[in-house]
Amino acid sequence: MTRKTIYWLLAAVALAVLAWAAMREPVQLASTATVTRGPLEVSFQEEGKTRLKQRYVVTAPVAGMVRRIALQPGDAVRAGQVLAEIEPATSQLLDPRSRSQAQAELRGAEAQLAAVRQRIGAAQSAERLAQTDLRRAQTLQGAGAVSQEYLDNARARATSTGAELAAAHADERAATERVNAARALLADEGRASGTATAPVAGRVLKRPVESAMPVPIGQVLMEIGDPALLEIEAEVLSTDAVRLAPGLPARVLRWGGEGVLQARIARIEPGGYTKVSALGVEEQRTRVILDFDTPREQWAALGDAFRVEVEFIVQREADVLQVPGSALFRTGDGWAVYRLEGGKARRTPVKIGLRSATAAQVLEGLEAGQRVIV
Repeated sequence: MTRKTIYWLLAAVALAVLAWAAMREPVQLASTATVTRGPLEVSFQEEGKTRLKQRYVVTAPVAGMVRRIALQPGDAVRAGQVLAEIEPATSQLLDPRSRSQAQAELRGAEAQLAAVRQRIGAAQSAERLAQTDLRRAQTLQGAGAVSQEYLDNARARATSTGAELAAAHADERAATERVNAARALLADEGRASGTATAPVAGRVLKRPVESAMPVPIGQVLMEIGDPALLEIEAEVLSTDAVRLAPGLPARVLRWGGEGVLQARIARIEPGGYTKVSALGVEEQRTRVILDFDTPREQWAALGDAFRVEVEFIVQREADVLQVPGSALFRTGDGWAVYRLEGGKARRTPVKIGLRSATAAQVLEGLEAGQRVIV
C-alpha cells in the first residue's frame, strides 16, 4: 500500500467521524432526582419576639418626693412587698368633682374585682376538667388506646389552663389592690400614704425612676412581671394568617439556644394593620400569639422582647408521593416535569397537590423510583 493510499484512507476516516458527529442526537448533562414517598410539610417562616403574658405597672399613689429605689431590673419581688416610699405632699380635701371621680373609680374597681372572681371560678373548672382529661389520657395511652399526640395535647391543655388560673389569681390580687387604693383615697382624704407595693410576685422589668426626685400622682415607678409566663408574638402577612388556626403546631428556630422549640398557636388577632417592609413595600399584617409546648427548662434563658424565628406548620402529611419543586415547570394551565426514560428526557404532565418550599406532592403522572430532571 502506497503512502498516497494511506493518506486517502485517513481522510475518509476523518470525514466519516465528522459526518457521524454532525448527525447524532445532541447529548446534554443534567442533574436528576428520584421520585420518592415520605412525609411532606407545608410551612412558612416569620420573625417574632417573646413577651410577658402579664405585665404590671406600679405607679405613685400620691404626689411627693420619692426616695431612692434600691431594686434593680431582674430582682425578684413578692406580692405585697414595698417597692418605693414617697414622702407625700400635704393632702388636700377633695372638691365635689374629684370626690365623685374617686367614688366612680371605687365602683369600677369593685366591679372589676367581681368579674375577676367570676373568671377564677371558670378557670378553676377548666383546670379541673383538663387535669381529669390528662389523667384519663395517661391511663388510656398506657393501655395503647390513644395516640401520643392525644396525650401531648391533653398535657398542653392542662398546662395552659393552669397558667390561666394562675393569671386569674394574679389579676384578682391586682384588682384588690386597685379597690384598696380607691378606698384609701376616699378614707384618707386630708391625709396621705406614700408606699407603693407589688401587686403580684415576679421580677422587676423596668425602673424608669432611679434617684430621689419629686413625682406627681400616677408617675410610673417600675414594671414587674413573671418571666416564666412567656409567649411569642409574630407579625404574619394577612394572606398567610387566613391559613392558620388556634391549636396548629409551630417550631421556634434560631432563638439563640440549642435545638428547636415546639410551640402552638394560642390565638390570632382579628384586626390587621399596615406595615412598611425593609424594601419600602406596604404590607397588611396581623399578630399571631403562640404558647410554648417545650418545657421551660429548655428555654429558661429567654427573656421579655427577645427575637425568635417561628416556622408555622400549615399542613402535614405522613406519606405522600413527592418530587423536588425544582423539577416542576408550567405547561398551559398545569404542571409538567422531564422524566428520564432510556437516557432521554420525556416531557410528562403531572397533577400536584401540596407544595412546600422544596417539594411538591404528585397526584398523577409519576411513580415512585422514577427519575426526573431538576
